[in-house]
Amino acid sequence: MPHTRVDRLDPAYLHHWVATQAGIARTPGVQYAVLAGGDVVLDGAWGVTDLTSGTPLRGDHVFRVASHSKTFTATVVARLVERGAMRLDDPLDAYVPELGGSRVGEVTVREALGHTGGVRRDGQDADFWQLAAPFPDRAHLLDAVLTSGDVIGRGEAFKYSNLAYGLLGLAVEAVTGTPYPEHVRTDLLEPLGLADTSPELGEGEDRRAVVGHSAPVLAEPGLPARFADGRLPVAAATTGALAAATGFCSTARDLVRWAAAHCDGSDLLTPAMRRLLHRAESVVDLPGAPRREYGLGFEAREIAGRRVVGHSGGFPGQITRTWFDPERGIAVAVLTNAVDGPADQIAAGLFSLVSKAVADDGGAARGGDAAVAHGDLDRWTGCYANLWGMVDVARLGDRLWLIDPRKADPFVGAEELTVEGPVLRPAVHDGFGPVGEAIEVLRDDAGEAVAVVVGGMTSWRAADYERERRAQAVPLTR
Repeated sequence: MPHTRVDRLDPAYLHHWVATQAGIARTPGVQYAVLAGGDVVLDGAWGVTDLTSGTPLRGDHVFRVASHSKTFTATVVARLVERGAMRLDDPLDAYVPELGGSRVGEVTVREALGHTGGVRRDGQDADFWQLAAPFPDRAHLLDAVLTSGDVIGRGEAFKYSNLAYGLLGLAVEAVTGTPYPEHVRTDLLEPLGLADTSPELGEGEDRRAVVGHSAPVLAEPGLPARFADGRLPVAAATTGALAAATGFCSTARDLVRWAAAHCDGSDLLTPAMRRLLHRAESVVDLPGAPRREYGLGFEAREIAGRRVVGHSGGFPGQITRTWFDPERGIAVAVLTNAVDGPADQIAAGLFSLVSKAVADDGGAARGGDAAVAHGDLDRWTGCYANLWGMVDVARLGDRLWLIDPRKADPFVGAEELTVEGPVLRPAVHDGFGPVGEAIEVLRDDAGEAVAVVVGGMTSWRAADYERERRAQAVPLTR
């Protein structure tokens, strides 16, 4: 694994960027973590565990990470395959005899892991996802797949299936002679020290579990686009025989450490098996969405020019996402406690920021004063606001950037800046904004940056501007 310069990261700015995204989305709570260079370099939380109590969210509060469970199940199966206890191309009925003679029983372990077996997603009656019924137990899972489990032919298309992963959980139990949760704990969680991760919401996790929330509630039913500020709490639930598909609970900190176990240099799996799990079994290219790939229990896509691997999770009232770069050992995890939580967009943006910082080729600010050292760049940084919005001068690695923190992709419209004496200078390029115009940084008597002038318009330190705005004072002046 290449050496990662974690000293190039500015945790304070990353905290600010995530908080801005969370605030714009009006999400009750966001927990997030970044791993680089083998260490957790960012571990934070914003908001509350639930809107009713207003308890501040911490880094040790536990979320339902839902389909992240599939990465654990795939890894357990892979380790059993490496030990010779299972084979990827065995049919499921070799391990779950009740499936004998059924079309679902012919689906192989590999096809179940990669969602290419044609198995129904959640069953004909899947209102347990709305908590209108309990999640299926073993008997109900088997009944669901035996009565109406096959929908399309094996290998015909990528068809996501929670039921298939539930069957994989039964297969693990048959091979090990141990309940699935117990085997996962002894084979993965305890050896890796993932103390905040569990295959199901138990009593210990329940005391630290966040509350899920619905989307904003309609203020008056029947009136479109009129939303109240409030969200409804979503009750907790256990996942029965679908724990292998969606039952796991964890923290952002544990998830990035779990990702590290799947990066180059880890001995959790052989390199060949790890590559097999991560490589593309299917390409998922949907209109209007980023091109995705799916391997065996792991998603993949490109972010910031890098192929990243990970998984998402969607549970009633909670949305989560993890992405990691196996080659560079960089991982991000973002957990939200709302059904419309922006975990995916925050995780992608956070990965882009971290990737840009650690991948920087070093040196002083590009094209500027050679004497401007890494530490000196921080005196130019700050977070600013005015009537039109927000703008940040951020240090990413050994570079300065002008970033709009409201944008989901922090590099859309971002400008790399050069230090030129008392001002900052963006590059010259085509554009509708103040292209190439110097950015003036205004300082107080102590030399602290208090405002920036971009395109002739002043933006003040965000905290100062917000305080004045709330006081309904006259606009700040230079």
